[in-house]
Amino acid sequence: MLLRRSSETLRLSLIHLRPFSHAAAITPKEGAPLDPLAPLEYLEGLPRPDPKHAETIMAVPRASSGKIISAKERKAGRVPSIVFEQENGEEGGNKRLVSVQAKQVRKLVDHLGQSFFLSRLFELEVRSEFGGAGDLIEKVRVLPRKLHLHSATDAPLNVTFLRAPSSALLKVDVPLVFRGEDASPGLRKGSYLNVIKRTVKYLCPADIVPPYIDVDLSELDVGQKLVMRDLKVHPRLQLLQSPDQPVCKIAGSGAQEKKKSK
Repeated sequence: MLLRRSSETLRLSLIHLRPFSHAAAITPKEGAPLDPLAPLEYLEGLPRPDPKHAETIMAVPRASSGKIISAKERKAGRVPSIVFEQENGEEGGNKRLVSVQAKQVRKLVDHLGQSFFLSRLFELEVRSEFGGAGDLIEKVRVLPRKLHLHSATDAPLNVTFLRAPSSALLKVDVPLVFRGEDASPGLRKGSYLNVIKRTVKYLCPADIVPPYIDVDLSELDVGQKLVMRDLKVHPRLQLLQSPDQPVCKIAGSGAQEKKKSK
């Protein structure tokens, strides 16, 4: 696995949540944004990137690829990476081979969590050498598209970045953050939360990629569930999965399940 499941689950449950406003609640439709004329800005009451996590990722050009070259880069404390132009929300042309600093990527992934790292835009600065003294080759906003980690150590092995100008539409697996457990009628009765999805795929305008999506459990009773159409997101986001696919469910307690099985 790319990241140990237990640590990612713990990070999802411990994240500090911001207040949620039902006035900003927008229900997405499959295949098209709900309101294609809505402003391309973060809306009040919906999650937005925390500026304290803003960071410029430093990179240097890499002349060639291959297993031997990649192994040498990792031994030197660098992570072989690729920067692509976006095309249909995914990797396109204009490929640039670069290497980024392993310690910087490791710090960001450890601090944010893998899912949150892959749903956040960063500035990428490519210079002829690390340290800021080399010539500037490219400075561009990017979305980390793919991240491979060592299965045993979680050391970053390679990263794929997508250029993310304001005109770009990006396919993003947006992480879900569950809140309202203390107020949920079903959970207060001793039931448990069955989490079915931890991320949901959207096509996002680059200027409003959500860092996560709030999932409100406060009104769910035993047996009730939330599906993807229930998620509250910016009206310009396009859901790329079935709107009826379940996200979570309040399942019966162990005692209730035993009674049903008799």
